[in-house]
Amino acid sequence: MKRPAVFLDRDGVINENRADYVKSWSEVKFLPAVFDALRRLAETDFAIVLVTNQSAVGRGIISKERAGSINRQIVETIRSQGGRVDGSYLCPHHPDDNCECRKPRPGMLFQAADELGLNLDRSYFIGDAITDMQAADAAGVRGILVLTGRGQSQTREARTPLPWPIASDLGSAIDYILNDRA
Repeated sequence: MKRPAVFLDRDGVINENRADYVKSWSEVKFLPAVFDALRRLAETDFAIVLVTNQSAVGRGIISKERAGSINRQIVETIRSQGGRVDGSYLCPHHPDDNCECRKPRPGMLFQAADELGLNLDRSYFIGDAITDMQAADAAGVRGILVLTGRGQSQTREARTPLPWPIASDLGSAIDYILNDRA
């Protein structure tokens, strides 16, 4: 039987989102209580999958190698703090490239499902942007919007009530998933 997953956006969910992009390891600032939340999630049977748009690569601001290195260091830090990451996917494309992997498209989620044997119908996606929620919807995954990162401004700017559950942060989103599953 395929296992469910919790997909996590990176910037704005795990670490601080930067308007000028995360361009080096020294610019990575983990959000408060993120490691406690990830340790709790690691105790479940959910696959934990990082999915991140990194348009700084497509914009020529950083190399794909540097973006990959930063991502690997984030995953290693999560693991060193008692968390778990079962898969990590990065879209390096410019927003105008019209690729299948850049959220709001679901390409990274479909790739992870194929490679890791995931059941998308029983999975969740925690993100801080409407585009994350749109990728979740397109993949048949339940989205949860967190108010960290861009989440607060995007909920304020919405013209209509948003159709996704809203959580204050990663820990609250994980609480929602564990309660929803029970």
